[in-house]
Amino acid sequence: MVNIPTFRVLVLGLAVLAGVSGCGARKHAAPETSVLRRGLSGEPSTLDPAAVSDTFSGDVVRDTYQGLTTESPTGEAVPGVASAWTVDASGTLYTFTLRPDARWSNGQAVQAQDFIRAMRRAVDPKEASPAADNLRLIAGASDILAGKAPTDSLGVSSPSAGVLQIKLVAPAAYFPLLLSNTVAFPIFSADTAKRHDATNWVSNGAYVLESWNPGASIRLKRNEYYWDKAHVPIAEVEYQFSADEASQFARYRSGGLDMTDSVPANAIQGLRASHSPELLLAPFLATAYYGLNLAQGPTAHSAQLRQALNMAVDRQRLVDALGFGQTPAYGFLPEGIWTYTPQSFPWKSLTDEARIAEAQRLYKAAGYTPDSPLKLRLLYNSNPIIQQTAVMVADMWKHVLGVNVELTGEEYRVFLESRHDRSRWDVVRLSWNADYNDAGNFLEIFGRNSPNNDEGYASPIVDDLLRAAEASPDPMGRRELLQKAESAMLNDYPIIPLYFFVSKRLVKPYVLGLHPSPLNSAPSSTLRMTPVNAPPQP
Repeated sequence: MVNIPTFRVLVLGLAVLAGVSGCGARKHAAPETSVLRRGLSGEPSTLDPAAVSDTFSGDVVRDTYQGLTTESPTGEAVPGVASAWTVDASGTLYTFTLRPDARWSNGQAVQAQDFIRAMRRAVDPKEASPAADNLRLIAGASDILAGKAPTDSLGVSSPSAGVLQIKLVAPAAYFPLLLSNTVAFPIFSADTAKRHDATNWVSNGAYVLESWNPGASIRLKRNEYYWDKAHVPIAEVEYQFSADEASQFARYRSGGLDMTDSVPANAIQGLRASHSPELLLAPFLATAYYGLNLAQGPTAHSAQLRQALNMAVDRQRLVDALGFGQTPAYGFLPEGIWTYTPQSFPWKSLTDEARIAEAQRLYKAAGYTPDSPLKLRLLYNSNPIIQQTAVMVADMWKHVLGVNVELTGEEYRVFLESRHDRSRWDVVRLSWNADYNDAGNFLEIFGRNSPNNDEGYASPIVDDLLRAAEASPDPMGRRELLQKAESAMLNDYPIIPLYFFVSKRLVKPYVLGLHPSPLNSAPSSTLRMTPVNAPPQP
């Protein structure tokens, strides 16, 4: 089992500030029906486990499907569909025993073949799964992804319907936790996995899709065939989509939501000052950053320019303005990664004066002057915090260097497509949420062939280090290789790290059991709703 450090959940408070008293002061009783109403800051792009590339889809998919393992609130891999597993002396052959009572929502047994079907499909190049790289540890996956081998050569097999064996290319102590990622979830069939409506929907998680109202909400109902149904207290879950944090906050204050997935920055200060018991902040493994276009445009061929843009950003000023506990990022990996020491830019400790002077020197050396300034197109998904960040960074670039920035905000689902079109941007706002607690999961996106390499970054040095780390049987040797890979990547400046995340939620007092994991997972099946001593809802 993976040994993951426990993350302390920060729950702030005692009472609600009068100015934001709508956050539960008047409505403390749970609704009469057992329906949990969750806010979601964007509409899922898919409910196909292999196609998940955004957190909104991931939240719903983790409610409706379950993998061989699941992630505990402290970040460990615990039994899911697999009741137990063993690994051989080489550390490369895992044997999973499936629960005999694991069922699909149509009552059929979940079998090893369902996982084999799903994993073969996920690594099929024709499927273009954005998370397929997570399965490269499995023998044969790399050749399949490169189009050099058929999908049935993947190192997964089934001695019997209730036993699944997975062969790895090298030992990986974190592999059981990797299997809690959606890309490793089983599917009943490719057809049902791709559906976006409840017709003939079949899944194996605690909940099953009841309805999808595009642009408004997704409703789930408890899966009556789920093996652990007895421990799923809430009968129905409704995810309500919000265009922005302010509208979600207003809906929560009016009693229309039981919990949110975000909180407006301008509300957090008051909530923290009042020690609101409904505000929950928790660290998790995620990084906000800007990707720089390395395929075309002004940032493509000048490392000096990319470094100047990095050094011109005052990260401390940025997080102070955003105001909800983020940590300035001078590297890509946050603290708390299992058995890893995050790397950072060598100029991290410079004074502001020295940092700015060096940024200006590099900008001039790259060929730009006040009479001939750099022009950049910055693309981001529309969101108040993300837009505020873009405006602040553009202002820093203008003030420190003289850069002129064209800002373009897009609706989230449109942005998911635009981010892959490098003809549309010079700089793109991105974030990486860990799929599992391991440094490789962060760094693999900078591999030349990674589907998440939006910048078009290509470094033979980084590629070689990542391949060597993947093949290393020695955990400490692997750690050193990955640290060298991060340092080498940072030295090329393909990205501008901005800050490391904290999750922020508002939760009604009658919603109990919320303990976000290091990956910011909070499955509905772990929650319960209990009325408290308060006046009933009007």
